[in-house]
Amino acid sequence: MPIAIVGGAIANKPSNGGTAWSRLSWVQGLEQLGFSVYFVEQASPDAPRCFFTSVMQRFGLEGKSALLDAEGRTAAGVSQTELLDIARSADLLFNFSGHLDWEPLKRGPRIKVYYDADPGYTQLWQSGARLAGHDFYFTVGENIGTAACDIPTGDVPWRRTRPPVALGEWPVCLSSEAQRFTTVASWRGAFGPIEHGSKRFGVKAHQFRKFIDLPRRASQRFEIALSIDPGDERDRDALTRHGWALVDPVTSTGTPEAFRRYVQNSDAEFSVAQGIYVETNSGWFSDRTTRYLASGKPVLVQDTGFSRHLPTGKGLLAFRTLDEAVAGAAEIAHNYDRHSEAARQIAEEFFDSRKVVARMLEQIGL
Repeated sequence: MPIAIVGGAIANKPSNGGTAWSRLSWVQGLEQLGFSVYFVEQASPDAPRCFFTSVMQRFGLEGKSALLDAEGRTAAGVSQTELLDIARSADLLFNFSGHLDWEPLKRGPRIKVYYDADPGYTQLWQSGARLAGHDFYFTVGENIGTAACDIPTGDVPWRRTRPPVALGEWPVCLSSEAQRFTTVASWRGAFGPIEHGSKRFGVKAHQFRKFIDLPRRASQRFEIALSIDPGDERDRDALTRHGWALVDPVTSTGTPEAFRRYVQNSDAEFSVAQGIYVETNSGWFSDRTTRYLASGKPVLVQDTGFSRHLPTGKGLLAFRTLDEAVAGAAEIAHNYDRHSEAARQIAEEFFDSRKVVARMLEQIGL
């Protein structure tokens, strides 16, 4: 049986059920294709082990996971000695955002893949050390390295992929109508504004502000499980004044089970994207949105250039202006059953973890 190690962040992102799904969906996809998979994280000293342990248990990775410190010492899970033995016999290291950088472990697997979930940030911010030492580089920015996107690639030969979803974990959960559009978001995201050349790309808050009038213009309800700093009280007040419902992301989506429940109890998704994804036409697509689609929930999401590669208009609706967002919400509500059915079909055709991971493995020769 081939062996894969997936490196990523779980403990470093506590009480974030969506992040757990984004990492572990790759684990599940590899397992579906016959791999024995180990999950490894290098965490900061104050990262909560309990969240890491509970997520590993949830995904059946007890005895096949390890939480390491910066020097590679085991804080939880598989011992350092055993882990190094596993790495030397591993066929694949799948390194999510380059989180795993402990060199003795990193150099063990036969093929090493860097996975870029943050196109634009990765290419402009990541150090050569973080990117170095990999054989293949994959990004969810489907326009990266093409004439449609101006994000510089340097000498890195980026290949394109998509965020996978394990369809068996996300069955269709039907609603009767589209009255409640939801999403899960961080107001400012993990990164601050970024400058490239003469351009300055803002945080997600800047995109949400462009569409703050949506609840007043549309007939549907709009809700965000929103992580927002107390210092952004003015923005919080503005959102509620304009009709947005805000819920606590920790209580509503803080575990994988809670996140899935929140998505599947929604009628549809509405969301914007980080400014750099939109303004560079990167082709980025949200792993969160794939789970709405798989659940049979139509999605209305800001176009980042993904419409060049994915079918839009049924199940998946893209917008760039407020008028387009208003019209898209009305269309989903008016033809909800048709859009719900199409949403699942899109997930099955384009984001099924078996297909996504198999395409990646084919490209790297495994």
